[in-house]
Amino acid sequence: MTSISITESRSKLSVTALLLPEKAPENAAFLIAYLATPRVVPGIHAMWTGPEISCPVPSADLEGEAYAKPLPAENATLTPQPGDIALSYVPPRIWGGNPNAIFDIGLYYGQGARLLFPIGWLAGSVVAQVRTDQRDQFAAACGIIRRNGACDITFSLVEA
Repeated sequence: MTSISITESRSKLSVTALLLPEKAPENAAFLIAYLATPRVVPGIHAMWTGPEISCPVPSADLEGEAYAKPLPAENATLTPQPGDIALSYVPPRIWGGNPNAIFDIGLYYGQGARLLFPIGWLAGSVVAQVRTDQRDQFAAACGIIRRNGACDITFSLVEA
């Protein structure tokens, strides 16, 4: 089974999230293609969605790539639960006229998360879940990221 390793050094974040290709096939395929090479993605605590570390995929990583196509809502949620890794897709020009599509990897670590943005409610696709036995460490590390500010999060594929 394919999983995602998620790490960040300052917070000591180091967890494994199990992909859910049977529930979110196109979204999982996006992550598998994107993470064919380990990626360092900027992360910052979300402003509107509550207990989330938001990791927007850099536009430069998407330009000309076959995987950078519109994604459907699969295994959709408006209220991610602790341990959920949700992929949110925003089409071009929807958010502030940005000409690029937005692909955001959301790391949800606590209760009370909601996918309500200035553009309205936006269903995200729960594409992976942090292993149950790692969720306390996940929440603690995300809390440190919240206090420290912006960081770089490394994502890589692993076989579980």
